[in-house]
Amino acid sequence: MSSRPLKVLVGCETSGIVRRAFLDQGHDAWSCDLLPADDRSNRHMQCDVRDVLDMSWDLLAVMHPPCTRLCNSGVRWLSKPPEGRTLNDMWSELDNGAELFSACWNAPVPRVAIENLVMHRHAKERIENYQPFAQSVQPWQFGRDEDGPDNEKKRTCFWLRGLPTLTPTGTLDGTTARDSVFKASPGPNRWKTRSKFFPGLAAAMACQWGSHATEAIAA
Repeated sequence: MSSRPLKVLVGCETSGIVRRAFLDQGHDAWSCDLLPADDRSNRHMQCDVRDVLDMSWDLLAVMHPPCTRLCNSGVRWLSKPPEGRTLNDMWSELDNGAELFSACWNAPVPRVAIENLVMHRHAKERIENYQPFAQSVQPWQFGRDEDGPDNEKKRTCFWLRGLPTLTPTGTLDGTTARDSVFKASPGPNRWKTRSKFFPGLAAAMACQWGSHATEAIAA
C-alpha cells in the first residue's frame, strides 16, 4: 500500500459490492447512483455519476451503466420498438446511454474500467474515442464454491483505460455454473437482479487494479 489510499469511485452501483471490495483493500472508495444504496452506506452519493467525475479520483469503475439500448441483444428494438414505445423513444435512449458511457470513458481520471455487454455498431458510432472492450470474463472464473454467488454464467466485458486485464482467481471450471441471472423472473425488479455484481469478481478487481494503481502512483 502506498502512503495514501486510492480515491476510488464506483459509478452506477447500488448494491455496494464493488465499493466494499475496495474498502476491504484499504482504499477510500465511494459508490454513486441515481438510486440510494441498498446498504444505506454513508459512502454512497445519490446523484448522476457525471456530476462527480471531476473530484480527483485515482480510479473510476463504472459497473452497471444503462446498456439496454447499447448492447447487441437490444438492437432489434431500434427498427421495431416494443409495444407501447416509439422508435424515437428507442433512439433517444440509445443516445442517452452512449452519452453516459462517453462521459465516463473520457472522464478526467487516469484509470477507468467500465462494465458493459457487447455493443452494436450504432452504439460504437456514438461513443467518443470508442475502443473495443479489453477483456471478457465469466463470474465463475473468480469463484471457489459451487454453491456460492460467483458460480454463474454471465459474460462480463470490461473497457479498460490505464488498467490491466484481470487474472482469474477461482478454482471452478464452469461445468456447474448456473444461468439464474438470465432466468430471473419477469417483474419490476428484474433489472436489479440481473445487474447485481459478484463478490469474487469484485474482490479480484479491488486487489489487482488497486495494486496496479498503487504501484503506478508510488513509482
